[in-house]
Amino acid sequence: MQNKKLKFPEGFLWGVGTSSHQVEGGNDNNDWYAWEQEGKTKEFSGIACDSWNLFREDNDLVKSLGCNAYRISLEWSRIEPKEGEFSASAIEHYREWLLDMKAKGIRRFVTLNHWTLPLWFSQKYGWHKKGSVLIFQRFVEKVIKELGEEIDVCITFNEPRLILNKGYATGNFPPGKKNPILYLLARKNLVEAHKKAYVIIKKIRPDLPVGITQFCNDFDYFGKGRWQNWLTEKVENFYNWHFFDQIGEAKDFVGVNYYYGAKVKLTYPFYELATYEKKVTDMGWGVSPEGMFEVVMDAWEKYKKPIYILENGIADSEDKYRAQYIKAHLRALHKTIKKGVDVGGYFYWSLLDNFEWNEGYQMKFGLFEVDRKTMKRTPRKSSGEYAKICKSNEIEV
Repeated sequence: MQNKKLKFPEGFLWGVGTSSHQVEGGNDNNDWYAWEQEGKTKEFSGIACDSWNLFREDNDLVKSLGCNAYRISLEWSRIEPKEGEFSASAIEHYREWLLDMKAKGIRRFVTLNHWTLPLWFSQKYGWHKKGSVLIFQRFVEKVIKELGEEIDVCITFNEPRLILNKGYATGNFPPGKKNPILYLLARKNLVEAHKKAYVIIKKIRPDLPVGITQFCNDFDYFGKGRWQNWLTEKVENFYNWHFFDQIGEAKDFVGVNYYYGAKVKLTYPFYELATYEKKVTDMGWGVSPEGMFEVVMDAWEKYKKPIYILENGIADSEDKYRAQYIKAHLRALHKTIKKGVDVGGYFYWSLLDNFEWNEGYQMKFGLFEVDRKTMKRTPRKSSGEYAKICKSNEIEV
């Protein structure tokens, strides 16, 4: 029987993603570096993937995959190393990076804040203090005035839910707080920071699409019953969509980062989550491609805005399941497109094996391996499979 081919729309964006602290190296002026020095991570970020110096090589890797889009982030602590003092050399360096992407025909998706904060900001402000909003506004205005013409799509915040939950509820991420009052203050300020940034960006570059991207799960429940259904719906709405709801119309698209589904279980005092007990990744996450379909359909029904899958990936050190994982999720995504959803693109996470935050370098998400001593990039077999998809704009079933 001949394989069936699922064609994606003309102009669909095929991409990969990275973030500054995870790949650049040498970011020793931010809160995550300080977190590492306190022994909170399994390894130090150190030189990371040395992408600060090897960005042209990384752009070439993106091009070699047949990708027409690349998502990076700007490191605030490089651009504004001291409060109110901006680094012309850092800005120029990012300009060179973005211009090189443009020259190679790569659409530039730029995240303004992918978790890390300048050390001075985290020490004096933090998202729980009112002054944080004004300080972020100043940073955004400077970046867009300087680099806005070299950005094709702008993401203000990466996964604000995780900034809040892990930074202010569980204390697993900087600033390591476990305080519900500070959590609420930080949430209020992050919403306000995005809304004000949106206005600033649109004033300078009215045509630039602006939004956020959020870590989204498809939730199921243990057992049966009306109460379980109600709880599951409430948890899912809060986890996935609460921040999108709060920013209102200050979004031109909906960014979705999807990795796995989760189950909700009633427990004291509220509930607990557990990943699906299916094929388990090195991160211990379950695999549920059907959840991609559910999440994207929910986003479309709620907002009727273009949707980008800005992260989807698997920690798979032996590269056993990565190609299968990508294809399974793309099949689910294709189903949403067939139902009329405006999906603009798909970005695999990640281009490179990089610094996976608290986990250090043990988790291998990359299409390319990185030799920790020489920084040599080596393609995994799955990278060839992804390249076939990107170059043909289709997947085979």
